[in-house]
Amino acid sequence: MSRSIEGVSNWMHMFRWIVKLIRDEYGVDEKVLNRTAMLETDCGLSIEQVEEVLDAIADSFSIRFPPGTLDEVLKLEELCMLAAWLKGLFKKPEFISAGFEAQCRGMNATAGA
Repeated sequence: MSRSIEGVSNWMHMFRWIVKLIRDEYGVDEKVLNRTAMLETDCGLSIEQVEEVLDAIADSFSIRFPPGTLDEVLKLEELCMLAAWLKGLFKKPEFISAGFEAQCRGMNATAGA
């Protein structure tokens, strides 16, 4: 389910891209899709749908999320910052653990500093 990423050059563009993905694919009202929205509870996505969102981001941006990503990422903003970092568009997010960082770097040569 790869989508165009034209124009996505920073983490805010990526945030907007992810909001549109969730809105279009799952019919979630954009008013709910704010930075602090919890992926499952606030956005109303099932765990399977969140995994589908991760897959769509990974396919479209040519990045890989390690196993356990949903243990590290709970909010929409966190997902966006993580994806942007993996793509080399953002600094390493403060919230990720050292072990998870190592997994991410091992799977993504484009992970930022």
